[in-house]
Amino acid sequence: MSTTDPTATSQSSDEVREEVRNRYAQAALAVGRGAGNTELNDALQVVDSCGSSDTSCCGGATGAIDDAFGAALYAADDQDTLPAEAVAASLGCGNPTAVADLRAGDRVLDLGSGGGIDVLLSARRVGETGFAYGVDMTDEMLDLARANAARAGAQNVEFLKGTIEDVPLPDGSVDAVISNCVINLSTDKAKVIAEMFRVLTPGGRIGISDVVAEDHLTPADRAERGSYVGCIAGALSRSEYLDGLAAAGFIDAEVEFTHEAVPGMHGAIIRATKPAQ
Repeated sequence: MSTTDPTATSQSSDEVREEVRNRYAQAALAVGRGAGNTELNDALQVVDSCGSSDTSCCGGATGAIDDAFGAALYAADDQDTLPAEAVAASLGCGNPTAVADLRAGDRVLDLGSGGGIDVLLSARRVGETGFAYGVDMTDEMLDLARANAARAGAQNVEFLKGTIEDVPLPDGSVDAVISNCVINLSTDKAKVIAEMFRVLTPGGRIGISDVVAEDHLTPADRAERGSYVGCIAGALSRSEYLDGLAAAGFIDAEVEFTHEAVPGMHGAIIRATKPAQ
């Protein structure tokens, strides 16, 4: 991956980050006021790059993609075991805990943990001998996630304030990294991928859900389909993702499309492994 993010916009990195922070702060506050997941995705709208105002909280410029994002992507059994507020705050494009091959005793990191749904599900999967960390930059989401952990009675979790480009954990501290529709929001994806590699133990793995573009779509094409903070304009293509993972040192990388979010862009599962030696 080049040092210049192929999805970069005319906005500065700080401007994009602040827009994302404000967007998800609003989401957390809405959940605190009792908003449900469908209501949240419908109500939290931003103006996209084409001037449309009908984007959902994490989606493109058309209401037709609602089923591609949110709590509907989790099994009913998973939703039933969690606090309602954690389910309501789900704004991702997949269920990374279902593909990360989590095992008893694993230490797991969720990048952009939001209201905590994936951290809480991970904590259940790794059991009492494992641990699940969440990193998020939004105070309101951290407050919501910690409250959800308390409601769930989860003891093996910790939510840390930080950015996904500068993870507040030491080298080699986790066995698995997950993330749910967050990496596309970063304006320095090479740094995010390098941070995943750094914090993983040798032999560690990633299991990520993200929006990924088909290779024929240019950055301008992606921007036409939705906003940066709506998880569309900032998405990497499949080749860009694979190249970025390889450049960081990952092996056995794969990008699997699961469902179309907007034309030519898909919810996807990204897997890769840090070499054992």
